[in-house]
Amino acid sequence: MIRTVAIVIHPGFQLLDTAGPMTAFEVAERFRPGSYEIRLLAPGGGEVESSSSFKLSAEPLSDGPFDTVVVSGGEIVRSMAAAREIVAWVKRIGARRIASVCSGAFLLAETGLLDGRRATTHWGNASDLGRRYPKVRLEADSIFVRDGDIWTSAGISAGIDLALALIEDDLGPEVARRTAQQLVVHHRRPGGQSQFSALVELGGRTGRFIDLIEWMREHLAEPLTVERLADHAAMSPRNFARAFVAETGTTPAKAVERLRLETARLAVETGHASLERIAEKAGFGDAGRMRRAFVRSFGLPPQALRRRAKSSLPIHQKEVRINLKM
Repeated sequence: MIRTVAIVIHPGFQLLDTAGPMTAFEVAERFRPGSYEIRLLAPGGGEVESSSSFKLSAEPLSDGPFDTVVVSGGEIVRSMAAAREIVAWVKRIGARRIASVCSGAFLLAETGLLDGRRATTHWGNASDLGRRYPKVRLEADSIFVRDGDIWTSAGISAGIDLALALIEDDLGPEVARRTAQQLVVHHRRPGGQSQFSALVELGGRTGRFIDLIEWMREHLAEPLTVERLADHAAMSPRNFARAFVAETGTTPAKAVERLRLETARLAVETGHASLERIAEKAGFGDAGRMRRAFVRSFGLPPQALRRRAKSSLPIHQKEVRINLKM
C-alpha cells in the first residue's frame, strides 16, 4: 500500500523542517518498498526560497488524494498570501492525518484544527501560539504531540522525530528503528521528552542563568530548593522564581528535575551502575522515586530504557571506496 505524503512549504520555509521528514520517509521507503510516495507542494508551485536562501522546486497545491500532510515551519510572515492559501487548502484537504513542524503549527491553528486539541511547537514560539490561539491545549515542553489524526512537533530536528513516529505508526517499530539508525539519530525520542534542554542549556533566552545551570548540574545529588538557587543567583526567592520562569519557560523545581532526568537517563542508557547508585548521584534519593519520574516523563521505566539502548545495534553498511586520483 503506497501512502502519498505531501510536504508543504512556503516562502521562508525552514530547510531542515522539510528535508528532515522527507529524508526519513525516503529511507523508510528503502526498507519497505512501495510504502511511500513523497510530494513537495507549495502555493503556486515552482522554485520556493527557504529562510537560508536555498530554493526547492515544488508542485502547486492540489487536491491529492493524500494520506499524510506535513506543513513545514519557517518565516511564515514572509508571504501572508501563501500562508492564507495553505490554510484554505488544509481546511478542504481530505488527508488521513495532518502534521506540522515548528511554526507550521500556526497554520494548523489558523484552520481551527487545533481547537481543543493538544499541540506543541518550537519553545521560542510557544507563548505566541498560546496567546494567539487560546483554544489550543498547548504542551510547549514536548518534542511532538499526537492528538487523534493531528500531529504537531517542535522545531528543526524534532521534525525527524515526528516523521519517525509517523513511520512507526504505519510500518511498525522495526522499520522506524532501522530508519533512525540509517539517519544516525536516536530511535524515536518519546514525544513527551522535553524541549527543556534547548533553552535551559543556554541559561535562558538571554543566557542570564548559564552559570547557575552549570552549578545545578554539578550539585544534583544535593537538595536544590528555590531558596538555595536564589541565594546562589544573589536574588530573593520570589524575584528569582519569577525571573527564572521568564527566562527559561519553566519553574526552578521543574528545571532541577529535568537536569536530574537527563543525567540519570544518560547513565542508565550508557553505563552499568546500579539504578540505586544512579538515583543517588542524580539526586532522586532512591530508585523508586527515579522510576516514577522516568515513567512520567519518558513513558518507560529505567530498566526498559536500558534494555532498549543495549538492543539498538548498528546497521552494517557496505564499504564505499572513493578513488580520488585524477
